[in-house]
Amino acid sequence: MVERLTPVESWKLLRQVTVGRLAVLLDGHVDIFPLNFVVDGDSIVFRTAMGTKFWGAVREESALEGDGYDQERGLAWSVVVRGRAHVILDGSEKSAADALHLFPWEPGIKIHYVRLAGSVSGRRFSVDREDVWNTLAWHPRATEFH
Repeated sequence: MVERLTPVESWKLLRQVTVGRLAVLLDGHVDIFPLNFVVDGDSIVFRTAMGTKFWGAVREESALEGDGYDQERGLAWSVVVRGRAHVILDGSEKSAADALHLFPWEPGIKIHYVRLAGSVSGRRFSVDREDVWNTLAWHPRATEFH
């Protein structure tokens, strides 16, 4: 059974992770990029170079998805933030993002701070046992079934 999450629950869960996937539409096709981010209020902030992620996020609507798994409860969750991003130009706003430990993981010059705000939706669901979905032995959850 899938449980729809409230916006408050969705933001709370999204604060537990630092890596998600950013989906952008550029030149008529969708690209998806892994990226690290921080949650700032009811928005996502990330740093990037001036490339596909940057232009895709600021020109069109984009979406960021983060997910997680609660091993003790056997529950997985997924949260999506959709909206149009904007470039952060204000120095104090950049400093506030840095205070949340926003540092790019990938090497390179990531001088552009981008904020994605908009609608948020989330869902949580029980994960089937290994004997139902045949988990490979190397999977992190494999120890739960032996």
